This record gives sequence, C-alpha cells and structure tokens, in this order.
Amino acid sequence: MLIAVLAVAAFSIRVLGLVAGDAIRSSRYSWILDDLPGLIVVSLVASSLAGQSIGTWVAAAVALFVAYLTNHVIWTMCIGVAAYALLVWFGA
Repeated sequence: MLIAVLAVAAFSIRVLGLVAGDAIRSSRYSWILDDLPGLIVVSLVASSLAGQSIGTWVAAAVALFVAYLTNHVIWTMCIGVAAYALLVWFGA
C-alpha cells in the first residue's frame, strides 16, 4: 500500500510539473524557463560552498574561471577537481 501511494505521489508531482511548465511556457513569464537550469546549478553550488574551507573556494574560483574561458563542462570539472586535489596535496 505504501509503495502504491508513493508511486502515485511521485507520478502526480511530475504531471504537476509538466502542467505548470506548459502554463509558464505559454505566459509572459516564459523567459524564466530559459534561465532556470543555470539558476538551479548556481543555487546548488552556492549552498554547497557555504561553510567550506578557503581551498574549496579557491578551487571553485578556478573552475568558474575555466568555465568562463572555455564554456566546456568536462574541462571545467576536470580542472576544478585537479585544482582541489593540488590544494589538498599541498595542504591549503
């Protein structure tokens, strides 16, 4: 019974998201959907950085710089991880 209720709830949330997305897409606020993926990523990263050490912030700044220069997700992740590893290796 619990699994069935949770399955219905999960399905309902997804359907509600589709309906709300279609309503926003056809309204004058459709510009929000264009910027939404970037805003979600920024909010997740910002909340993850809160309370972290200076080394984590430096590695995040390096990753941001690489993202700005290359606009390439894989390079950004690789260089960000390498920067963090180097900072940990050297004790920063």
